[in-house]
Amino acid sequence: MPISPNTDIADGATIAVQLDFPDNRLMIDLVGPNGAHLAQIEQLMGVQIVHRGNALMVHGEAVAEAERVLGALYARLEAGKQVDMAAIDALIRLRDDGGDAQSGDQTEMFPGPALEIRTRKKTMEPRTEAQKAYTRALLENELTFGIGPAGTGKTYIAVAVAVSKFISGDVDRIILTRPAVEAGEKLGFLPGTQDDKIDPYMQPLYDALNDFLPGKQLAKLREEKRVEIAPLAFMRGRTLSNAFVILDEAQNATTMQMKMFLTRLGRGSRMAITGDRSQVDLPRGVHSGLRDAEHILHGVDGISFNYFTATDVVRHPLVAKIITAYEADDARREAARLTERKP
Repeated sequence: MPISPNTDIADGATIAVQLDFPDNRLMIDLVGPNGAHLAQIEQLMGVQIVHRGNALMVHGEAVAEAERVLGALYARLEAGKQVDMAAIDALIRLRDDGGDAQSGDQTEMFPGPALEIRTRKKTMEPRTEAQKAYTRALLENELTFGIGPAGTGKTYIAVAVAVSKFISGDVDRIILTRPAVEAGEKLGFLPGTQDDKIDPYMQPLYDALNDFLPGKQLAKLREEKRVEIAPLAFMRGRTLSNAFVILDEAQNATTMQMKMFLTRLGRGSRMAITGDRSQVDLPRGVHSGLRDAEHILHGVDGISFNYFTATDVVRHPLVAKIITAYEADDARREAARLTERKP
C-alpha cells in the first residue's frame, strides 16, 4: 500500500484527512523542491495540504480526490517513475477527463498515461485524453492529422513518435517540413543566405528534435540526410519512402501545396499533419489547405483526424486562458456580424 489507512477528521464545513507515507526518500520527491508539488496540487484542486514529517494533512472540499491523486503519485514513485509538475498536471487532467473517481486502487485509478514513447534522451508521456488518442493514432495509422490551438503538443508528440519509430528501425528517415509563410515579417529583409532566412521558421522543429536525440547524433543524422528539415516547397517532385514525415503549421499550406504534400507518401512511410485553424497567415482570399483536407478527406479509411481544445494546452496555464478568451471574442464578433446581416 502506498499510504496507510486514512483518518477522517471533521473540520467545520470541510473534511480533513491524514495520509501517512512510509518511505522518507519517496516522500521527499512527492513533496517536491520547497513543497512545489504540494503547492501545485493545492492550486489545481482547491485544497490545503500541511506537511509534517511522513504525514500530509489535507483540508478542503476535494479531500477524497486529492487523496487519490497523492496516492497515485506515490505509487508512481514506487514504480520508479519520476514525479514532476508535468506528471501532476497529467494526473489531474486525466481525473477531470473522466478518470475513475470511485476506485480505491491508486494504481488503477491513476495509472499515469498508459502510453510511453521512448527516445534516446527522454520518455514522452501524453498528458490528456486527447493527447493519448492522438499518440495512438500516430502509432496505428499511416496518415494522421492533429488539429488544435498552440501549446497542445501536436508537433512535439509527432516528433517523439517519429524518433521512436526511427530508433526501432520502422522507418529509415525523419523528414520535417513547414510552409515558409511570413507572419507579419518579410523573409527577404532578414540578413544572411537562404538557409539563414529559413532557419527561424524551422526552429520549433529543431527544438523538438533536440529534446529526443543527443546533439552529436542529431548533427550526424542531418549530415547523412537521415533527418531532414526543409520548407514545404522543397517536397515537390519527391517520393518519400520508408520515412516518418511531419508537416507542421499545415494551416499555412495552400490547397495545392497540401495535395502535393499528401501525394508524396511512399511505401513504408507515415505522415503527420499538424495545424491550428485559428492562426492562418495566408494572404486574404487564399484557402487553407488544412481546412480543405478536413472537408475532402474526412471519412477516408486509414486517415485519422484528431482534435484538441484549450483544455489540452500543456504550456503555462495562462496560455489556455488566452486561447479561451480569443475564442470567446471570435464567437461574439461572429454573432454580431450575423445580427447585422439580418434584415
